[in-house]
Amino acid sequence: METLRAMTDEQLVATYSNGNNLAFDILLSRHKQSVFNYIYFTVRKRELAEDIFQETFIKAIVTIKQGRYTETGKFRGWISRIAHNLIIDHFRQEKNENTISNDDAPIDLLNNTSLCDGTIEDEMIQTQITSDVRKLISHLPDTQREVLEMRYYQDLSFKEIADQTGVSINTALGRMRYAIINIRRMAEENSIILTM
Repeated sequence: METLRAMTDEQLVATYSNGNNLAFDILLSRHKQSVFNYIYFTVRKRELAEDIFQETFIKAIVTIKQGRYTETGKFRGWISRIAHNLIIDHFRQEKNENTISNDDAPIDLLNNTSLCDGTIEDEMIQTQITSDVRKLISHLPDTQREVLEMRYYQDLSFKEIADQTGVSINTALGRMRYAIINIRRMAEENSIILTM
């Protein structure tokens, strides 16, 4: 047991995936307080926080047992990301369940989101998505990042981008296309949800 306690998170994950269940117990005891605190601080309901906490570690167990854990050196960030995604899923599901229908009315006023104020959960989700997108953009190759930032953050046309970067319009379009493909790939590989 003391040998296990001395191991890094990554060593414990490897030991657990090779069949030693005590290794996961050590991981759980190391991270349960910080993960639970993060969940509880976000959802503000103890029972709900406990449910999401359990779901987080169940998902971690399944992912490790299936050999899909790839976050070398980043277990704490990885487990926090799982918790975060489950919190977002909960708020989305809650929002969908609380939608009132007025299907018989000629004009759908109740379900028109453009007439509604955003909720704090929507703001939290949007803030996290924006943060995630910025992180993903920072990992793009320089040429792709440059075109994407000029297009979306500076609102330049592809002709203006081509002129400023000294490339053809087709090259600028290609770099944008690859930037979007790479962002989607990185988001999928890291289980990052980029939609409300």
